[in-house]
Amino acid sequence: MHAPAKTSGVEGSRGAIQAAGRLTVFELFQACVRRDRNAVAIQTVSRRVTYEELNERVLRLASALQSKGVQQGDRVALLSENRLEYVELELAAACLGCIIACQNWRLSEGELQHCIDLVDPILVVTSERFLSTIDRLTLDTRQVLTLESGYEPMLANAEPLQPLPHVDPEDGLVILYTSGTTGLPKGALISHRAEIARNMVLRVDMHARESDGFIAWAPMFHMGSTDQVLGALMSGATVHVVDGFQAETIVSIMENHDLGWMLLMPGSIEPVVELLRASGRRPKSIRAVGAMADLVPHHLIVELSRLTNAPYLNSFGSTETGLPPASARLLPAGEMPTSLSKRKSALCDLRLLDPEGRDVPDGEPGEVAVRGPTVFSGYWNAAETNARDFADGWFRLGDLFRRNPDGSYDFVDRAKYMIKSGGENIYPAEIERVLLADSRVSDAIVVRQRDDRWGEVPVAFISRKDDSLTADIVEQMCRSSLAGYKRPKGIHFIAFEDFPRSTTGKILRHEMEARLRARAEQAPQG
Repeated sequence: MHAPAKTSGVEGSRGAIQAAGRLTVFELFQACVRRDRNAVAIQTVSRRVTYEELNERVLRLASALQSKGVQQGDRVALLSENRLEYVELELAAACLGCIIACQNWRLSEGELQHCIDLVDPILVVTSERFLSTIDRLTLDTRQVLTLESGYEPMLANAEPLQPLPHVDPEDGLVILYTSGTTGLPKGALISHRAEIARNMVLRVDMHARESDGFIAWAPMFHMGSTDQVLGALMSGATVHVVDGFQAETIVSIMENHDLGWMLLMPGSIEPVVELLRASGRRPKSIRAVGAMADLVPHHLIVELSRLTNAPYLNSFGSTETGLPPASARLLPAGEMPTSLSKRKSALCDLRLLDPEGRDVPDGEPGEVAVRGPTVFSGYWNAAETNARDFADGWFRLGDLFRRNPDGSYDFVDRAKYMIKSGGENIYPAEIERVLLADSRVSDAIVVRQRDDRWGEVPVAFISRKDDSLTADIVEQMCRSSLAGYKRPKGIHFIAFEDFPRSTTGKILRHEMEARLRARAEQAPQG
């Protein structure tokens, strides 16, 4: 006899039942519109937009984009500073089911060309600030929309989109670019599902409320802003859009509004601390402040958390995973940390693996592998990389951690050597490919150096074939090919034979870094 077929025990329309369990970023935003149409959704220096007004504008924008041929799954490349229209474009993409490829305006023109070509956008949107850059790129027949001249007339001539297309939570919403080990950026595709889950992690681990807003001062091509902007608008909170780091504006917003995560990274902490200390002004309410405690001098952690009366976020996440896998520990306000051990974030599972993919015991370093609903959907057009990094259904971050007996985690090193400078990720290969392209360079390596302001900065060691290659020439090479934050902050010429090498001839990066530290320790203090 045949065994009876297994069923769920629930009868009815499977499609309708499944649909009731699915929501997108735009649908959650619209739920907030229905709850309180008059609540402030976006606040800029000169403008305040309610949830009802934002919804109307986004529906018109979605209709206008559709009239330009933008369909589900299409990519729209966006090169702009933080502004209202940036947020509207991401929400319109959430409505239409298309994907916003957020371009990093800090990149060189060659890097930007690669990033745009990678995603093959049907439309390129830019602000006037970056129009000259766009004009110098090769865009073939791609449409270009300039925000200052074409955007508002386009909305005024469009009717709100109806009916709304079906969008699945697994559909891609944004592409954020990450540094690549081969020297060129990779495009990380992040879905509605991942953005919704990232918002939930913020509210579970930091206890953020629906009234806790967010200051979007960090570039929206960065997960630190885009994730939190979308999360706030799915929760009914206010997003304060700021055009880059402006300490006075940020402190003023902190004074007058409830905030959830007050993102401050190395390089932005000191000006805020100085302003709070000198003025005596204090924030109204902040759930957590700061980020990346490993890269911040301990006295700054103490001072910032004391002045804001908010715990410091001892975070460890990534573009690919959001705040997870290890950003759940908050350092008490005003207290000198005795440990920077991490705590596993909510909504993720975490393993530490050896090179053969086996779990390592407590106390032994292993590569972090994570799975959970915050994880991205893979790198765009990079099948080989995805096959390697998602082996066995776990995403490998390329970072080494050690698990402690109490269940906390300590950062050990980066399996994929990377420099984190002021919140930006830099792979040495990005700089080395520029250096090694010059015929006068016989070999080169880039290592990280501790920096009190930026956390870490890149430093280059170069062996040259003759003295015609100078530090000024190297700096010019890097200036023409690399974003400013990627350029070496120190250039050292050494003999080819002085590079420490493995038995296969590979330069030993960690040994060069140790030499750099020793040199700094021996330098006279002044």
